[in-house]
Amino acid sequence: MRVNKKYSCLPAEEKGIHIINIRAIEDIGYDQHESTLLNSLSKDPDADCKYGLYFRDGKRKVDYILVYHYKKSSAGKALTRRVHHNDSSARSTKQDQPLPGKGVQLEMRESEPHVDYHEDDKRFRREEYEGNLVEAGLELERDEDTKIHGVGFVKIHAPWNVLCREAEFLKLKMPTKKMYQINQTHGLLKKINSVIQKITEPIQPKVAEHKPQTVKRLSYPFSREKQHLFDLSDRDSFFDSKTRSTIVYEILKRTTCTKAKYSMGITSLLANGVYSAAYPLHDGDYEGENVEPNDRKLLCEEWASYGVFYKYQPIDLVRKYFGEKIGLYFAWLGVYTQMLIPASIVGIIVFLYGCATVDENIPSMEMCDQRNNITMCPLCDRTCSYWKMSSACATARASHLFDNPATVFFSVFMALWAATFMEHWKRKQMRLNYRWDLTGFEEEEDHPRAEYEAKVLEKSLRKEHKHKETDKEKLTWKDRFPAYLTNFVGIIFMVGLTFAIVFGVIIYRISTAAALAISSTPSGRSSVRVTVTATAVIINLVVIIILDEVYGCIARWLTQIEVPKTDKNFEERLIFKAFLLKFVNAYTPIFYVAFFKGRFVGRPGDYVYIFHSFRMEECAPGGCLMELCIQLSIIMLGKQLIQNNLFEIGIPKMKKFIRYMKLKRRRSLDHEEHMKKKQRYEVDYNLEPFAGLTPEYMEMIIQFGFVTLFVASFPLAPLFALLNNIIEIRLDAKKFVTELRRPVAVRAKDIGIWYNILRGIGKLAVIINAFVISFTSDFIPRLVYLYMYSENGTMHGFVNHTLSSFNVSDFQAGTAPNDPMDLGYEVQICRYKDYREPPWSENKYDISKDFWAVLAARLAFVIVFQNLVMFMSDFVDWIIPDIPKDISQQIHKEKVLMVEVFMREEQGKLQMLETWKDNDKKKGENCNNHSPKFSRSRSGSLSSCHSYPLDV
Repeated sequence: MRVNKKYSCLPAEEKGIHIINIRAIEDIGYDQHESTLLNSLSKDPDADCKYGLYFRDGKRKVDYILVYHYKKSSAGKALTRRVHHNDSSARSTKQDQPLPGKGVQLEMRESEPHVDYHEDDKRFRREEYEGNLVEAGLELERDEDTKIHGVGFVKIHAPWNVLCREAEFLKLKMPTKKMYQINQTHGLLKKINSVIQKITEPIQPKVAEHKPQTVKRLSYPFSREKQHLFDLSDRDSFFDSKTRSTIVYEILKRTTCTKAKYSMGITSLLANGVYSAAYPLHDGDYEGENVEPNDRKLLCEEWASYGVFYKYQPIDLVRKYFGEKIGLYFAWLGVYTQMLIPASIVGIIVFLYGCATVDENIPSMEMCDQRNNITMCPLCDRTCSYWKMSSACATARASHLFDNPATVFFSVFMALWAATFMEHWKRKQMRLNYRWDLTGFEEEEDHPRAEYEAKVLEKSLRKEHKHKETDKEKLTWKDRFPAYLTNFVGIIFMVGLTFAIVFGVIIYRISTAAALAISSTPSGRSSVRVTVTATAVIINLVVIIILDEVYGCIARWLTQIEVPKTDKNFEERLIFKAFLLKFVNAYTPIFYVAFFKGRFVGRPGDYVYIFHSFRMEECAPGGCLMELCIQLSIIMLGKQLIQNNLFEIGIPKMKKFIRYMKLKRRRSLDHEEHMKKKQRYEVDYNLEPFAGLTPEYMEMIIQFGFVTLFVASFPLAPLFALLNNIIEIRLDAKKFVTELRRPVAVRAKDIGIWYNILRGIGKLAVIINAFVISFTSDFIPRLVYLYMYSENGTMHGFVNHTLSSFNVSDFQAGTAPNDPMDLGYEVQICRYKDYREPPWSENKYDISKDFWAVLAARLAFVIVFQNLVMFMSDFVDWIIPDIPKDISQQIHKEKVLMVEVFMREEQGKLQMLETWKDNDKKKGENCNNHSPKFSRSRSGSLSSCHSYPLDV
């Protein structure tokens, strides 16, 4: 068989490739002219390449890894292969060659084991794609001699010229040689800052990047023509690992594989299974005795450890290692957690105020006073009997802990807190933008997603088949209309499903309360309300956690069928859908208790029934606020403990254990592979792939809603959120450093759509808290009674004022209690909570004038509270500038210094040109003055008159 001359200079043993494979590649039209596949046979390869962080030569750093699956030949192990690319000559005809045909497959079957067509197709696409990467300037090295059976790795290195070219394309701001002094505070502020630094020194991370800087390098978008402006003394460290991987990823996204007229970048190749993974490498190990110092190890010690929970985060080092987008998330989470400290302190004070005044609260004292002898109407038909109001004493006293005048103040405080938090974050964000050289950064349109390109290709092929048109196609609203309709119907269905589940829990509460009321023991009857409430909330919690996972998957599927063009569009649409569904899922049970429970009950003798048998629920005599507090606390704490922490710890550990068992089973089949030392890219391949920041943001946004939306009913919510976030920061940090593959660094100057969602929740919180205080609590009825009906200006008689009377003879047939003598005496009149006319009135059981007075006061309070707090929040937004004054001065200073640098450069060029002109003029005059002499001299002397301009 003929062997290509290109490979004939190498012995077959060194090539590590069967000659028939080369022949087959030639026959299908893919002769790889610029690369030679060699064996990576080395006795101790790990000594030079630092366990996979470098190429086999130990000099070129691995910037990115591509992973693919292949089927090993049964005849023997596939040797490790390198790809050395020495010739970058253009391939003129390779992209037009057809895919392997039947003849090629027959020839291959005769000499090697059978490989199916799909495996061949993937291999040919990989070879073409890698060849295109080489043409783009990247250097590749292949490794199939790994501990992971059937998995190959392609190591990618970006040389200096490629890094410079791409940095110029991406307009990356790089530090120049010019350094300038950062403006420092003077006088009293300087002394205060120095005192604060000394006090906070123990809680500062021991990281060089976290120390306060007095000087800063001037940054400028990299340009190959202006390389003299940048400090290139150490080229190896000029572009850090984060920047190098970002540059390589940009090349991978725009480099295409065009087999069968299908343009495929790395995202398409991953989606189609040509490659199974693509990721940058971690800097090294984070634990062990002989581990070399690296940023990952430093992050693990000073950030991703529960032992440093009291320290500030090394945000600059996080940004250096993971990129700006992830750095901004952890910076935002840190600011949010810090701002929860004052909110928690005020919430604790409000709670303690309620505890201190519970014995002085006249309404609860009246309810607990057995001398009042208030007999209440039955809570259900037939099976329930009359009961004493004093039996609800504990509920009334507990309600005062959260339903007192201080909660109104706390609601106003939290509304202003939310506005202050947003302004504080905007200022912090601007400081980070200045420090990270993102002040002039503008996000450019991203590359189209693989799914979008596939849909466009499908549309263009269909149109070409019909109309023979080959214009550039794009997806219109008509193409997406079925997806939009599916989205609308799907979201409506999911919201309806949530409502249906809440309604089912309501039926459970009603039926369970009726069943427990039949209990013969007095203790069982007395604890009916607490038992029903607790079990219903636990059911709600379980349903919320399950539906959260389901809705997350459904939101992703609904977004995928829309086929958004770019990753940014995809992320924003996914966030909107997921937030909408999860918001409805988490807060619907709470909204029911806060605003609907006890509102549509009716009255004794004329109750409202569900399915003609179940009576609607009533609130406790102390109001529904206590039940709202129980509902909110259990759902909030349950979600944080189970979903946010247990799932984040347990699920990754379980996945890691499953992968470990699979690898252990594979290694048992191959003892030779088991004895090898793992490379860095093999270790990182076994880590969990990075799935984006959407789940991390989502759980914090839902928590922010719990903290702000119903804070009037649960003042301790900020405290529990603070305790959770202290753990959450370290948990997320540990996950990013130890459990996940290193994500590709993404530049970003803000947190995107999440900021708008936060602002929306802050505005909504003002309205909801106004309604909670006005309609759910008894704050407004107490004020109305105190100023309109109280005879002595105190709250004595308030409980009796809120209760209406009912004559038991007016019960509907079949609804009266089966045991009317349960209390030991015959009941003529029972009481119920409502504002209605007494049975001895002309318009008995009609709504009284007191009801309309209280309703008017409630609506007036909502309007006044909402407008006042909104005005105060807007005033806070206006009075606090978005950009700190010192940062705006520094940005202006940078612009002035940059202008000075370029002016000096231009002046230097002009002076140099003038010097050259003067020298040229002098030389010309000297030549003219001595022209007779030079004319008689030899030719060599004559040419010396004109030598200077030629040298220049």
